[in-house]
Amino acid sequence: MSTATTTDQQSPELHAADRHDLIRVHGARENNLKDISVELPKRRLTVFTGVSGSGKSSLVFSTIAAESQRMINETYSAFVQGFMPTLARPDVDVLDGLTTAIIVDQERMGANPRSTVGTATDANAMLRILFSRVGKPYIGSPQAFSFNVASVSGAGAITVEKAGRTVKERRAFSVTGGMCPRCEGMGKVSDFDLTALYDDGKSLNEGALTIPGYSMDGWYGRIFRGCGFFDPDKPIAKFTKKQLNDLLYKEPTKVKVEGVNVTYEGLIPKIQKSFLSKDREAMQPHIRAFVDRAITFQTCPDCEGTRLSEEARSSKIDGVSIADACAMQISDLAEWVRGLDAPSAAPLLKSLGETLDSFVEIGLGYLSLDRPAGTLSGGEAQRTKLIRHLGSSLTDVTYVFDEPTIGLHPHDIARMNDLLLQLRDKGNTVLVVEHKPEAIAIADHVVDLGPRAGTEGGEVVFEGTVDELRSSGTLTGKHLDDRASVKPSVRKSSGALEVRGAGTHNLRDVDVDIPLGVLVVVTGVAGSGKSSLIGGSVAKRDGVVSIDQGAIKGSRRSNPATYTGLLDPIRKAFAKVNGVKPGLFSANSEGACPNCNGAGVVYSDLAMMAGVSTPCEVCEGKRFQAEVLDYKFGGKDISEVLTMSVAQAEEFFGSGDAKLPAAHKILARLADVGLGYVKIGQPLTTLSGGERQRLKLATHMGEKGDVYVLDEPTTGLHLADVENLLGLLDRLVDSGKSVIVIEHHQAVMAHADWIIDLGPGAGHDGGRIVFEGTPADLVADRSTLTGKHLAEYVGA
Repeated sequence: MSTATTTDQQSPELHAADRHDLIRVHGARENNLKDISVELPKRRLTVFTGVSGSGKSSLVFSTIAAESQRMINETYSAFVQGFMPTLARPDVDVLDGLTTAIIVDQERMGANPRSTVGTATDANAMLRILFSRVGKPYIGSPQAFSFNVASVSGAGAITVEKAGRTVKERRAFSVTGGMCPRCEGMGKVSDFDLTALYDDGKSLNEGALTIPGYSMDGWYGRIFRGCGFFDPDKPIAKFTKKQLNDLLYKEPTKVKVEGVNVTYEGLIPKIQKSFLSKDREAMQPHIRAFVDRAITFQTCPDCEGTRLSEEARSSKIDGVSIADACAMQISDLAEWVRGLDAPSAAPLLKSLGETLDSFVEIGLGYLSLDRPAGTLSGGEAQRTKLIRHLGSSLTDVTYVFDEPTIGLHPHDIARMNDLLLQLRDKGNTVLVVEHKPEAIAIADHVVDLGPRAGTEGGEVVFEGTVDELRSSGTLTGKHLDDRASVKPSVRKSSGALEVRGAGTHNLRDVDVDIPLGVLVVVTGVAGSGKSSLIGGSVAKRDGVVSIDQGAIKGSRRSNPATYTGLLDPIRKAFAKVNGVKPGLFSANSEGACPNCNGAGVVYSDLAMMAGVSTPCEVCEGKRFQAEVLDYKFGGKDISEVLTMSVAQAEEFFGSGDAKLPAAHKILARLADVGLGYVKIGQPLTTLSGGERQRLKLATHMGEKGDVYVLDEPTTGLHLADVENLLGLLDRLVDSGKSVIVIEHHQAVMAHADWIIDLGPGAGHDGGRIVFEGTPADLVADRSTLTGKHLAEYVGA
């Protein structure tokens, strides 16, 4: 008895397996990280803060999450690894205590026009099974309800080996799909304006074609000249009916041109394959402008935009077809699913109901399953990806979030915080990169990176609790309790932009006068109709420069100098001073080092193992031929200019021998948006999300227009950077421009001259204007959700 008592009184020794409760990172050097070391508690919520470009994503995504994914990939056979993306080991000395990482990032959902909210979350797959089992009349398997599967049938003789003899048998097959045959499951049909494709007064050889990339100097021109279907010297207006048909509509046909076998195809099928297979938002600007000019899209008259065939729409459950179900607001669809009585599909109904309830829980109940995935904002896309993890039974997983509060109204941030805590409380490690004080407040542990951005960042300046962060003296600590105050006086408008009867998406015949010559903030909960109002009724007007949330795409060959057009005046200046061609000063053209083709590094592909990149031995990473570097401008060669930061280049091109007003103007805009530290030749792939957002802003600021529309410009910005942004918006307004900002950040709302608040809720509970007036009036009024949160924020 006494022995037992003694044993009971002793504290049980910690089991060896329970000692691994830290993720240890030592000597991390990815991108701008300066050999840093951190220890992160497992099964806790850790928030990473710091100015945009300080190294948060380099530590969380490029080091911790990347190594976790690489090690999981290594558990597969070499054969399987050959089909997977190959990941190099991050530049870090020790990574210990990692668990499986699930990344929920801000990347927009694929720009595939066939992708919808339903197909991206598996909700459509479950609905298709439900209708194939329970729908009346029965029309076929789940693929009979899929708008991505076409109905096909065929018959013919096949040869079969039987008992050593070859026998011919007749076989027939048919596949019943749900695709609308008229629009091929796109929901829209396109109509071409032929006058935008060619000038019929000219011949092909005279340059009649006005389609981007279709010049008579290239390979297309040789095919048109040599195909023999029409005379390339005859004006198109004088073509016979057959010749015009061959030019526009001819199906792919093999022809011989200059002794080479090639395929000739009419202009319209060619344009449909090359341009229209992409989502409009994913197109390059000049292609998008051509498509907008030459092609009109209208709802398919056969399927009425549902994408589904008549047969797929004929099968119903309680009078509701699958097209009706997908068009419902998800919160209403969840109610409908709960009310179904189908014992034969009970497990399916339970699973579908849980998925739809997750949408509502996460604040996306206002979407519908037929909403194209490419139209979701960054925040909506991120929350949609989170859906599949909410009901997961997995524990001891590391969830990695990239600014989950993007696109969220302060009212919705509390809901997102609850979800993050829910994931943590199931026994998971949650790592969050975040700027919003409301989201930082719930952290168990905070890692602050800095002190500044780019080469001046990459260090851990603070580790500890939120309360300790407040008194730490770091940039984040100082700004954490910053609260903007409402402007004592506001600017007077110089006119108004009238919007009448706006009915895009969920808007309810909205009439509003948007003041001009002032800073206008359009706000409201996520899904209330802000983007529908501005994107549908304002952004496409003449003289309006619209800067959306779309991420800028760029390869490792693109850099701020090429993206902003800065390199053009610089190349011309180098060429003029030295009496040579501008192409010599492009690393993607004639001046490129022949060994590395202007990349500066040589890549070796090692199949299923991570490829190796080594600096080019010939140009020593400078990317140019040696003779090109002999040409100087203002005492510098082109590679030295490209290694300058924006601030250095602004000074260099601002005065003296190298004075170049065209380049200085672009550099001044880059410095204006707070990118003075970024090197002008730095690959775009190394820029953070916030840096890319500001680069895009600087580029668009150069466009001619009187009204600027900005969609959530605070995305990816640290609290300290928001002040700089407000200064920039003020300078724009003071220079005579009108600025309309779609925003949830209370500091931007408080700084506005006029606020338009939409709501009161999301989806069909929104779409109305619930307040118009000054920020002070909104705070005093407090009748809307925005008013309550803004009053709380400014301490009124």
